[in-house]
Amino acid sequence: MLDFLKSISAKKPKSRLDPDKPAVSVRERVSALRHLPAFLQLIWRTSPALSLANIGLRLLRAGLPLAQLYVARLILDSVLALTRLPAEQRALAPLFTLVALEFGLVLLADALGRGVALLDSLLGDLFANQSSIRLMAHAAELDLDQFEDSTFYDKLERARRQTLSRTVLMSQVLSQGQDLVTLVLLAAGLVAFQPWLLGLLLLAVVPAFLGESHFNERSYSLSHSWTPERRELDYLRQTGASDETAKEVKIFGLSGFLIDRFRTLSDDFYRQNKSLALRRAGWGAVFAAVGAAGYYGAYVYILARTVSGSISIGQLTFLAGSFARLRALLEGILSRFSSVADGALYLQDFFDFFALKPRITRPIEGSAHTRPFPRPIQRGFQFENVGFQYKNGTKWAIRNLSFELKAGEKLALVGENGAGKTTLVKLLARLYDPSEGRILLDGHDLREYDPAELRQEIGVIFQDFVRFQLPAGQNLAVGRIAERHNQARIEAAAAQSLADTVIQKLPGGYEQMIGRRFNGGVDLSGGEWQKIALGRAYMREAQLLILDEPTAALDARAEHEVFQRFAELTQGKTAVLISHRFSTVRMADRILVIENGQFVEIGSHEELLDKGGRYAELFQLQAAGYR
Repeated sequence: MLDFLKSISAKKPKSRLDPDKPAVSVRERVSALRHLPAFLQLIWRTSPALSLANIGLRLLRAGLPLAQLYVARLILDSVLALTRLPAEQRALAPLFTLVALEFGLVLLADALGRGVALLDSLLGDLFANQSSIRLMAHAAELDLDQFEDSTFYDKLERARRQTLSRTVLMSQVLSQGQDLVTLVLLAAGLVAFQPWLLGLLLLAVVPAFLGESHFNERSYSLSHSWTPERRELDYLRQTGASDETAKEVKIFGLSGFLIDRFRTLSDDFYRQNKSLALRRAGWGAVFAAVGAAGYYGAYVYILARTVSGSISIGQLTFLAGSFARLRALLEGILSRFSSVADGALYLQDFFDFFALKPRITRPIEGSAHTRPFPRPIQRGFQFENVGFQYKNGTKWAIRNLSFELKAGEKLALVGENGAGKTTLVKLLARLYDPSEGRILLDGHDLREYDPAELRQEIGVIFQDFVRFQLPAGQNLAVGRIAERHNQARIEAAAAQSLADTVIQKLPGGYEQMIGRRFNGGVDLSGGEWQKIALGRAYMREAQLLILDEPTAALDARAEHEVFQRFAELTQGKTAVLISHRFSTVRMADRILVIENGQFVEIGSHEELLDKGGRYAELFQLQAAGYR
């Protein structure tokens, strides 16, 4: 954490928005609309029944404004006609029928509006849920090194935000279609009266549309460019108020530093956003005045025609109402079009994430390179001049590494921090593929096997294992989640890892929630968590066990017990052990020493001591600390 804090303290926020240079061109905005068909298809697949019902209600609702205006016109004309008749000749039944019809249309409009809102809500919730599931499923397919790339994390963060916010886009797109139908119906009546009024309406509204489009571009550019800083703000917010970091924040007095950094970033974003909002509001007022002038110009013309007797009061009401509705609709459609185009730009982020493809994939079924995983492993693993370099890395994590891990052998990896030990086991589990060279399993390239099938046969516990906020039993079952209902297997794994002694002390036993994130949760010590994590490896019942510093948080007695048990349980199995404690390492059949990612020496504990090389030097250094 301290390394990260040092790095961010050196950063200076910089302006992300050049007001003289649009970051998103009109072509890019129009091009982003190509994602709408795929987006609508996703909505349809979420629930065809709800989608169809939504469209049907919206089409019915689209025709209501015209019907309401027309009935209002008939009512006014009927009233005027009745006032010209003698009292005894006035038949009120037709008038009251029209009023009842208008009342019915009002009730229908309200019912349809509520129905559309309900369907939008239900469909939006389903779409958000399924999008989140799809995002998690796709993320699980991607390679580990992609998660170690900051650019990838920016894409992931933007896609994650879209899973919720795109439900608004769904409603906007459907509303756009509804309003377009209403606009066509109302425009038909206006064109029949005076076609040039429609042209006046467009001239009044288009400037506002262009202004909104420009400022939406600027808003998207600002939000997009600030993705890394948003992630940093989230990190700072979490670090400054979290049970996981509270100790170090208090001990090192980091609160003021974290708050200052958060304030600097958030204030800079606020200033840029404020500048954009002020300009948007100013120009919006100007464009609104232009639109109002156009509307009242048309209104004066219609009034003049009414006074001259060219049209009736009812027609005045219909035309004025149609023009007002058309103006509002056109402004809404054009403004929403800008928002939809803006949303489509964000939607592009959503689809960009799903366009990412893993490089480590399952071989094509039936191809010449497909090979069933050996059960049991016969010969073991062979590293042939293996090299690996992290993406954007400046040096090799591993280079020219050649050795053999025999079936049933226990191999210990020794080396200083950063020597490449953890990278080696990640290559072995095919979380990475070598940048050069190859790894063989029973004489065949590891890439010829299904990676999912390979990982089913490997039990790995990394030093930075995850402390899942789950019940104790499920925390163990993580090792083979398909067996989470097999209580006998869970308890056996707990006994093998000595986690049963931890669970016996918990108030709820195997059902006890571990961790303090949720109500009723009980936290564990580092050593207790480590026994739970070890239980996951035994839950696996794999052919290859890999333990990366598995006892770092255990005391000497617990460590001795764990490795006594480990030696018994790995009889006949292949095992790889990473540890800095030579009392642990010496139990291995052979010990591989690597330094700066390269092979140094390999042999048994006694052989390496007799050799007097790097292993003997490290052993003597550690032994001196106990004298």
